[in-house]
Amino acid sequence: MFHGNKIVVVMPAYNAAKTIEQTYREIPLDLVDEVVVTDDASSDETVEVAERLGLRTLVHQTNRGYGGNQKTCYAEALRLGADVAVMLHPDYQYTPSLLAPMIGMITDGPFDAVLGSRILGGSAIDGGMPVYKYVANRLLTAFQNLLGGGKLSEYHTGYRAFSREVLEALPLLENSDDFVFDNQMLAQIIHAGFKIGEVSCPAAYFEDMSSINFSRSVKYGIGVLCTSMQHLLQRKGLASYPIFSANGRRLEIAGE
Repeated sequence: MFHGNKIVVVMPAYNAAKTIEQTYREIPLDLVDEVVVTDDASSDETVEVAERLGLRTLVHQTNRGYGGNQKTCYAEALRLGADVAVMLHPDYQYTPSLLAPMIGMITDGPFDAVLGSRILGGSAIDGGMPVYKYVANRLLTAFQNLLGGGKLSEYHTGYRAFSREVLEALPLLENSDDFVFDNQMLAQIIHAGFKIGEVSCPAAYFEDMSSINFSRSVKYGIGVLCTSMQHLLQRKGLASYPIFSANGRRLEIAGE
């Protein structure tokens, strides 16, 4: 518990056998009630390592994609009664030491979602972020702020904390199962009027961390641009999209 709130950390895993234990060992377990691993049909020993650590582990028999994996993560967090769910990648790219401030910014206000930004600290490139990814990050973020009405330093971090209210309110099942899920979710949060906070997060790039290749990055970038255009048209009342619909499909929670 954190100030009377149940905290669930979710780790969407894919071939994270080499790094998941190090990530888990640094989680402040005095603040966290549950740690959930959702394995997206890994070909390595991710499941075996997670189970050895005694973690609650859900396994996809077929690969559902990064977005599909997150849908499983958040549905399980809600099923477990989470007041706050934090997505922490098990590849150790993001430090678990930021869990306390991210959680506190939601439980003690004033935010509904909190992002760990690699840009705020100004050390992304020093931390190993490829220059082309840094430039693309900055350009896409500026475009998204312009079209979506947000004021974020980064939309592309994988370190995120959400209140239960956010996860229950958004039509997340309307989103892609691919990497663009992340940006669709942020567009939904902004569109719904929830407040997003950010904390500076050091960037870490190394051999065993997960990363998408250049061609997948291009596909992701195109998806981000499309999502931003959809958000603009939705805001202006010129079009209507399921991902922004009040009647869109929400997460299905087992037992409800």
